[in-house]
Amino acid sequence: MTQVYTEVNIDTRGVATLTLNRPAVHNAFDDAMIAELINVFNELANNDAVRIMVLAANGKNFSAGADLNWMRAMAQKDYDENLGDAAELATLMHLLDKFPKPTIALVNGAAFGGAVGLVACCDIAIASDSATFCLSEVRIGLMPAVISPYVMRALGERASRRYFITAERFNAATALQLGLLHVVVSSDDMQACCEGFITQLLQNSPAAMRAAKTLLQNIYNRKISNNVIAHTQQAIADIRVSDEGQEGLSAFLDKRTPAWQNAVTTDDKAGK
Repeated sequence: MTQVYTEVNIDTRGVATLTLNRPAVHNAFDDAMIAELINVFNELANNDAVRIMVLAANGKNFSAGADLNWMRAMAQKDYDENLGDAAELATLMHLLDKFPKPTIALVNGAAFGGAVGLVACCDIAIASDSATFCLSEVRIGLMPAVISPYVMRALGERASRRYFITAERFNAATALQLGLLHVVVSSDDMQACCEGFITQLLQNSPAAMRAAKTLLQNIYNRKISNNVIAHTQQAIADIRVSDEGQEGLSAFLDKRTPAWQNAVTTDDKAGK
């Protein structure tokens, strides 16, 4: 795949690191970058060699959100053109949120506007203790509309009320308390922290993690009903009779390593 605004590296373990690469503009995104990210997400999602995706950024900041020149251009567009533009951003967020493999966000510096949506869409979010966040859209007469379902799910409705309308900045410690982040570490420890999660994830069945993500998306915020109960029953029955379900149970009972762990060699685990 060819990228202009991003870099992709897939190591021998199947860990794909997708790096936002517009440091001169603080990794702000425009229509071209959104289109590129959509293509990359689709390619990585459909690449059987990829087991985990890490979303990172070059430069001092994770992302400043929307590119100023892009916003100027969109201000001259009509309603239908803006609707189409919003649909592209919505596609990007949806693809990341529904990404079939585990996703890890590595947040350094500022994550503003739509970048908060990217973080909220990842399964695991790690940030440096100097990271800052802001839903700044109302400052310029807009609102965080497209990212709102994902951000509200992460922050909760109460905190979202505050930060959607104040546009105040909040630090990594606050983001951790609110639920946007899972771990806050020093900048020097971010890679080691990420590697710790990767090591954990590589121990697990890829199919089971994919199914678990789908299950969460299907039952979260739904009232416990006969339909939900039936869905969970079907989900566990499906995974038990699947190839990896059978392999995992067999390996556990035989006290041996399951095949998906054997796929990661000693050198791979060492990052060599």
